[in-house]
Amino acid sequence: MKALLQLAEIPRSTYYYIISKFGLPDKDAELKKLNQAIYDEHQGRYGYRRIRDELWNRGHKVNHKKVQRIMKELGLKSLVRMKKYRSYKGKVGNIAPNILDRNFNAEKPNQKWVTDITEFKLFGEKLYLSPILNLYNGEIIAYTIDSRLTYSLVSEMLEKSFKRLSEEDALLIHSDQGWHYQMKQYQHALRERLITQSMSRKGNCYDNAVIENFFGIMKSEFLYLIEFESIEHFKQELEKYIEYYNNKRIKAKLKGLSSVQYRIHTLIAA
Repeated sequence: MKALLQLAEIPRSTYYYIISKFGLPDKDAELKKLNQAIYDEHQGRYGYRRIRDELWNRGHKVNHKKVQRIMKELGLKSLVRMKKYRSYKGKVGNIAPNILDRNFNAEKPNQKWVTDITEFKLFGEKLYLSPILNLYNGEIIAYTIDSRLTYSLVSEMLEKSFKRLSEEDALLIHSDQGWHYQMKQYQHALRERLITQSMSRKGNCYDNAVIENFFGIMKSEFLYLIEFESIEHFKQELEKYIEYYNNKRIKAKLKGLSSVQYRIHTLIAA
């Protein structure tokens, strides 16, 4: 045995420690089942930090290092994020200043919104998604999707999102310099409702990093995870994913709550 241990380069103490554990029940068995269940419930979208937060929500006070170790043992890992479509087509209208200036924190709902457009390629066709995200809690306020990249993609999204506003809201909307946001119609719609417009600097994705981050998460958790049967099936599943993202997907920066849970919690607390 001594020769075998030397050949395998295993210390004698390690060997006897392993032997002593044979036949004993796995003390982490329940935690492993919970890790696997949470991972499966969210279809592989959660990494160890978010699984740790969900375990805390369920009353299991375990640190992130242990969750990370268990996930490694189970072969579980979250998905890789992807880059997004670029909509800049040059100067076609007025460029607004970068008032947001990467200050992505909002003290209350409907204080700062960000928006952009991303592209999907499915079944030999292109689809364009235009959402608005609330910086207060990361909630998707409204979205539109179409196979044509027309101004109505943005205008209809605006009309949907405006329904969420009250007369007391003093709102800033930030975007890149995409041609939709330079249009007179778009800028008039904002001025009509006393909304401040802000734009990223040309070619600087970091100026609108939060919506970029959402697109990356959505594509890795949704687009590359589901096999779609048709364009219509894609749209149905997209609606389900946005519902999931707003209402169920927890965020560490929101104290382990989903976007909607956080908004409701803060309103009750106020």
